[in-house]
Formats: sequence, structure tokens, C-alpha cells
Amino acid sequence: MLPLVGYLMIFVIVALLLKGKMTPIVVLVVVPFLAALLLGYNPVEIAGFIKKGVSTTMNTAILLFFSVIFFGVMSDVGVFDIVVDFLVKKAGMNVVAITTVTAIVAIIAHLDGATATTVLITIPAMYPIFRRLGIRPVVLLCITAAGMGVMNLVPWGGPTARVATVLKMDATAIWHMLIPIQIVGAVLTVTLGAVLGVIEKRRLAAVGAPSLLEAREPGEDPLEKKEGLELRRPGLLLWNVGLTLLVIGVLVANLMTAYVVFLLGLCVALMLNYRTLKEQDGRIKAHAPSAFVIGATMISAGAMVGILNETGMMEAMARTLLGIIPPALGGYIHMIFGVFALPLGMMIGTDAYFYGIFPLVAEVAAQYGVTPLNTGLTMIIGKNVGLMISPLVPATYLAIGLVDVELKEHIRFSFKWLISISLLMLCAGVLLGIIRL
Repeated sequence: MLPLVGYLMIFVIVALLLKGKMTPIVVLVVVPFLAALLLGYNPVEIAGFIKKGVSTTMNTAILLFFSVIFFGVMSDVGVFDIVVDFLVKKAGMNVVAITTVTAIVAIIAHLDGATATTVLITIPAMYPIFRRLGIRPVVLLCITAAGMGVMNLVPWGGPTARVATVLKMDATAIWHMLIPIQIVGAVLTVTLGAVLGVIEKRRLAAVGAPSLLEAREPGEDPLEKKEGLELRRPGLLLWNVGLTLLVIGVLVANLMTAYVVFLLGLCVALMLNYRTLKEQDGRIKAHAPSAFVIGATMISAGAMVGILNETGMMEAMARTLLGIIPPALGGYIHMIFGVFALPLGMMIGTDAYFYGIFPLVAEVAAQYGVTPLNTGLTMIIGKNVGLMISPLVPATYLAIGLVDVELKEHIRFSFKWLISISLLMLCAGVLLGIIRL
């Protein structure tokens, strides 16, 4: 009975998340609650399960809440835009330099962990130049997707926080283990930018580059951002860049609890850039909706994990799978899912992947001596890199809409490059001893 209800619950959760008929907050709470009722537990007992689960996710939820608002304020004051403008100016009109700079811009733009922000910073800034030089827009999408996927390993990005929720760990602690792999990924992304630049340069030499006189100047392009100038603080640029670097540095050094770092950073950012109550409230209210949704989803996931663990469903489901998996493959199940993480993650989406598939794989792998943490580190890499080629990620449609490219063209061009980065990062994790076979 336990495994049957458990698998039915996972199936319903994944189906509802894929169809997009309900918010994940509702799905992750209501479906497990009904499953527990079906198993004979009363509402009071289930409330206790939820309480235990939520208690393990509160730190992560608070971290995401304050980090989203902090980076939102940093974006408002123009920290990322000014860095982008500087890099573009240095690159000039050299095709290889432009594609390489695009990779750096995408990496920097995703420091806040928000997919939409990365798209809106990188693509409007670089697309006019790409068009002017005749570089295909799919190249811009591919490089942006790589930068986003690599940097999304940060604990406030989402996937790392989801793994931490399931494992009942601190997201920052998991990130510290992933930093060497993330550095490798960043180098691979910049290398990808350079390689695609060389390919485009050769292609343009063969077909003939468009006339620069016929192309629209970047400053005249309708994609250029014209709103929010009143929020910019160019006179405080050095202070804001310094604050951002300080926050990230303290997180990397693990000097204090992550959400405390962002809470203090947010307070300083508001006092530094917006002096009146109205301005400070305005910035908080502008970013609070997305922060609330992300934080609430984390808490809801905690409720699901609590019910799965306390009812014994997870253990029962794992035992059932153990009878199916050949013993010879059992010890490598985490690597199998790591290799196929990118296409699997593309098809089923982030929440279904981390809250539906990962807990089950981790439990099964544990029976063969693979720690849940090792499984989590393995499965998170490929899923992250394939973030912006997934049809289930809203930022994907935002990106392809900005450059007028069909989704199938984007996936057809980007898939081979992104899965290559994914597999190389996985290999790097093994070679560095972070991921154990």
C-alpha cells in the first residue's frame, strides 16, 4: 500500500507541475496531504509531519526571500548594466571578442540567480551588436543559456536550494562543494563563447558580412532599455559594486549564516541608494512578489518532504525499486541520472525533477552505498546547464521572443553545446573528488 500510494502521489505531482494547471505551492502541499489521508493518518498527525518538514526548509526560504530582493535592488541601481556597457565597449566590433564578452556578461548577469533578469540584461544589450555584425541570434541564446546554467548553482538560484530542502541541509554548504565545478563551468562557458565566435567569423567570411551602414546602431534599437532610469545611482556605482562583492565574498568564506548576509546587505543597499521611506518601500514591494513565490515554494516543498519521510512512503518506494534495478548498476544509478540529467530536466521541469525524481533516486542509491549528498551533487549539474532550453521554463520563451527565434531552432543549435558542458562539468566533479563513483 505504501509504495503504491507513494508512486501515485509522485505521478500526480509531476503531471500537475508539467501541465501547469496549479501553482507548485498548492501541488506540493495538497497532493501529499491527500496521500497521507489515504494512508489513514488524521489531519493532526499530518500537520505534525508538515511541521517537521517545514522546519528543515525555513533557512533556505528566508535566504531566497532576501537574496531576490537584494539582487533586485542591485539591478535597479544599475550595477549590472554599467558592467555590461564597460565590457561591450572593450570588445568593440570584433566577432570573437563580442561572443566571448557575451559569455562573461551572462555569467555576471546571473549572479542574482534570476533567469528573467539574466535574459533582460544580456540579450537587449548584446542583440543589437550581434545583428549589426551578422552573428546568428541562436549563438546569443546558446551562450546566454550556458552562462545562466553554470551560475544557477548559487544557493539562491533555486536548484541548489531544492536539493538542500530534500537533504535537510544548508544550501550554502552544498554550494561550497560545487564552487570548483562552477569555476570549471564558467571557464567552459567563456571558451564556448570564443569557439562560437570563431565559427561565426568563418561563416561570415564565407557568406559575406552585412553592411554595417545598413544595420541599426545599438543605441537606436527598440530593445535598448529606457525605463527605470530614475532608479539608477551612477554616483554610487563603486559603493554598490563593493557591497555586492562583499556580500558574495562573505558567502564564499562562510563567515555567517547566508540569509543574515543578504538581510544585512539589503538593509545597507536600501539605506545607501534610497533615502526616503517611500523609495525603500517601493523597491521592496517591486521585488517582494517574486521573492514570496520562491520562498513559499521552498516551504511547500518542505511540507512534501516531511510527509514523504514521516509516513515511510519514501523508504517503501525505494525498496520497490531495489527489486527492479540490476545489482550491477545499483552503485552507478547516480551517475546514470547525472549523465541524462539535462534531457530529463528539460522534459519534466525543475520542481518535478528535484521534488519528484531526485528524492527517489537518492533513496535507492543510498541502498547501494551512495550518499544522498553525492547523488544530489551529481544530478544538479546537468539539470542546471539545460535550464534555458527547457520548454517548461518561462525565461526560455522570453529569450527566444526577444530575438525572434523559434524554440525548436534554439534547442537544435544549443543542445549539443550545453550537454557537452554538462558532461565535462560532471567529469570535472569526478576528477576533483567532489563526486564519487
